[in-house]
Amino acid sequence: MKPSWLKVKAPGRGGKMEGILARHRVHTVCQFARCPNLPVCWGEGTATFMLLGDVCTRACRFCSVATGWPAGELDPKEPEKVAQAAKELGLSYVVLTSVDRDDLPDGGAGQFAATIRALRRELPGAAVEALIPDFSGRREALQEVVEAGPQVVGHNLETVRRLTGKVRDRRAGYDLSLSVLRALKELSPTLVTKSSLLLGLGEAEEEVEEALSDLREARVDIVVLGQYLRPTERQLPVERYVSPEEFEHWEARARAMGFRGVVAGPLVRTSFRAAQVFSRLR
Repeated sequence: MKPSWLKVKAPGRGGKMEGILARHRVHTVCQFARCPNLPVCWGEGTATFMLLGDVCTRACRFCSVATGWPAGELDPKEPEKVAQAAKELGLSYVVLTSVDRDDLPDGGAGQFAATIRALRRELPGAAVEALIPDFSGRREALQEVVEAGPQVVGHNLETVRRLTGKVRDRRAGYDLSLSVLRALKELSPTLVTKSSLLLGLGEAEEEVEEALSDLREARVDIVVLGQYLRPTERQLPVERYVSPEEFEHWEARARAMGFRGVVAGPLVRTSFRAAQVFSRLR
């Protein structure tokens, strides 16, 4: 049984916002994942758009996104559709994310870059955050995204070293993710970087400490810690529900380690309060 602090009202429909998204034929992770934070984020002028389709070439065991080999070409109009939708919605902070696309030569980096450029044209006053896959560690793909000019680039470590093989697809990797985060800072030392950890998968306290230390060594600026919640019966079970008090402990610990921004809590997800955290850093 889920503890009381995880019991929230299901997110309501977004009315005008949902209508605009449907008209432009773009999707947000907020809707796709039925995120309980949807009303808060949308109310604060933030949305997370899902690029590159809805079929992922990887099969991470914490995620319910459909897995397979995507059919068809990328939508060349997607960058403009996202930019036009974001402009019509009047967003001040736009987050872009995607499935993994190992079937593409660049892993989808070009589509990220094109969407970032389109957003900068249509919404020059908005901040853009790109929450990217690992692109198999290809530096040229990372460079393409960075050169498009996002204010924040995130890549999620997801879990501690010991559990990575159990939780994530075999093509992902703890050290691969850290190398991506290091490379982002090497490509642009002033770029704000971000990562997140899911707790409740069976990790020990010292392993969380190690993961946070590794992220700081990679010069990550913002860290997000949230509770793993099992999407369906096909995904890994929750090993433990982490209390709000424990999240407060980890938030204080992460700040003491030198992270410039920390968001931690049972219902927190990577893009939750993203605009506020970035604003404080800026």
